[in-house]
Amino acid sequence: MKALLVSGFATIGAGAGAMLTLHAEAGLDPMHTVISEYAWQQSGWLLPASLTLFAVGATLIAEALRRAGGNRWVVGLLVAWGASMFLIGAFPTDRPGVPLSLSGGIHRYAAFAAFLMMPVAGLLLAKARVRYARAMRILCLTALGALVLVVIPYVVRMFGLPLTNDDIPAGLIQRTVVVTEVAVLALAGLSMLRPAARRALVARPVIRQA
Repeated sequence: MKALLVSGFATIGAGAGAMLTLHAEAGLDPMHTVISEYAWQQSGWLLPASLTLFAVGATLIAEALRRAGGNRWVVGLLVAWGASMFLIGAFPTDRPGVPLSLSGGIHRYAAFAAFLMMPVAGLLLAKARVRYARAMRILCLTALGALVLVVIPYVVRMFGLPLTNDDIPAGLIQRTVVVTEVAVLALAGLSMLRPAARRALVARPVIRQA
């Protein structure tokens, strides 16, 4: 159990390190440039590498939660989030100005699915009153709020209104979603480190007979 969690934390940390290195070397404007566009830079290979590491970390933490007897829905959501992260990295987005391709479509909808699944998993854990439940709830609500802001520009463009990432802080909003969701994943793992916390995951209310 502990080995799974430590491995999960190490993998997530390596993924975060790869992502930060990519940002530092690319030199793009993080306020307006979305993360997907970093794939076209010279160090763009770090993007799928980072996302794959996040996917592996999520799978390891999900397995630790499963072994602890945690909520099967949360386990499934963490695994699905990891699979979505892998798809996002494996299928790069289209270059700006290019019509949506199959790869770009898979990338877009896998990202939306991932952005939605982690807050749901975190809120389910928070409802179970695990350790760090309050922080987890705040992070999840922040992620969901940022996700709404991510979706709004797409809806606006569907109505034919010209709106580019230069007009809004698209990069900042997207990074808010990613950072909060990775933090929720890390807290999910941290909540299981103590034996008492692991027992709380499988605790059931006792129904007393009258």
